[in-house]
Amino acid sequence: MRIAETVTFGGSALDRAAHLRSDQAEIELRLKSAAILPLWRGKVLLAGSSRLARLTLGDAVLEGASGEYIFLGLDDGQAVFASDISAWEPPDQDLELVGQFFDPSEQNHPALPDDHIFAELRSVMTQISARDAELIATAKALFNWHASHQFCAKCGAKSMMAMAGWQRNCDACGGVHFPRTDPVVIMLVTHGNDLLLGRTPGWPEGMYSTLAGFVEPGETLEAAVRREVFEEARISVGKVSYLASQPWAFPSSLMIGCHGIALNRDIEIDPVEIEEAIWVSREELMQVMAGEHPKISAARKGSIAHFIMTNWLADRLE
Repeated sequence: MRIAETVTFGGSALDRAAHLRSDQAEIELRLKSAAILPLWRGKVLLAGSSRLARLTLGDAVLEGASGEYIFLGLDDGQAVFASDISAWEPPDQDLELVGQFFDPSEQNHPALPDDHIFAELRSVMTQISARDAELIATAKALFNWHASHQFCAKCGAKSMMAMAGWQRNCDACGGVHFPRTDPVVIMLVTHGNDLLLGRTPGWPEGMYSTLAGFVEPGETLEAAVRREVFEEARISVGKVSYLASQPWAFPSSLMIGCHGIALNRDIEIDPVEIEEAIWVSREELMQVMAGEHPKISAARKGSIAHFIMTNWLADRLE
């Protein structure tokens, strides 16, 4: 797809400056004048409605930070780091929704102006710039990895952050560990003029999306597409072609969009995998994407599912 990299979290030509990660003295020097993106329990800090807030090392908000700063790269020559301030406890706020799949709550730190709020990234991902989106997706994915890989997979000892956040080292056994990204295929499966959609339990009522699943060890992307669609809906897929990819930091996946041509139409769902699957015509999907369908609502804007469905309707898959 010619416009593949226009997907949300797509490439913004960020200079990741990987050559600086091993130079601890240079990293510490750059941090002193860097822009710092804080994360609070996975939420991002906005300045206004469409821009990530950039703090500096002396800001009071960072007093409760973990002390670990991850180097994300250079933005127009300025170093950008991310910091986790999840230890901060917002006063007098109901935190019941924080961390849930759909979290509409917002938090304001008392040391920041009123228009600086922490918000769930899913709710603002289409409002921020491509550069901000790449930076924050990288930060979220790395902090998620560090949170779930505190101990060495070889010997079980505590590991330590290294290489400006891009590595974990184990002093006990010498083990070296690198960030992981889980590949997920997400499939635009068509049969003539119809598109296969499904829904997972727990989604908002009426919400449908394209089918998706993790790529297994020893499996090609094409094989993963065919296996997942057959497992979930008993639909056999013939030709498979690549469309686009999207970093998806929820928690740390690479969504690989593919187009599959269905060889049959009879659906038989696996209730363990999905709640329902249906065929939707192109005309119906136009209603869905316009928010005018009486029963079906579309996948969230900003997701690769929404992106590839929109481009299928516009005949822009090639």
